[in-house]
Amino acid sequence: MSVSATLEDCLRNKGSRYEILRHPHSHTSMDTAQAAHIPGDQLAKTVLLQDEFGYVATVLPSTYHVRLSEMRKRTGRHLILAGESGMRELFKDCELGAVPPVCTAYGMQTYLDESLMRQPDIYFEVGDHEQLIHMNIDQFLDLMAEAQTVQCAHRTW
Repeated sequence: MSVSATLEDCLRNKGSRYEILRHPHSHTSMDTAQAAHIPGDQLAKTVLLQDEFGYVATVLPSTYHVRLSEMRKRTGRHLILAGESGMRELFKDCELGAVPPVCTAYGMQTYLDESLMRQPDIYFEVGDHEQLIHMNIDQFLDLMAEAQTVQCAHRTW
């Protein structure tokens, strides 16, 4: 697989400047950071949450975990971590677990944790488990302009 068609359209429409970084196949965001030899704080991961009304996406550093209590307070919804079945249906052009952060392009409300905004460069999944996009923070924030910036995560280590 390669860059998801949805992400590719987003990048083209925004006129984004980026580079593709290839790395050995990985399964978790922390494994990806290690395999790609990049700082975990600069790898943006996408965590999907759901409730009876649908899905929302949170985008945070791979070294962080989502604070469900904060997302529940922020949205007024009883959100839980999304199951795999919904992810397959929503992100048909992505491998399971390799969701790019531009979930607004998939019609989903997206929340960007402000901790990513302190990084000079950002890396993120392209839709598969062997490539990342690398761009500077200004390009990333332009790409994520429709996302709502929040403080919704805490550092795991």
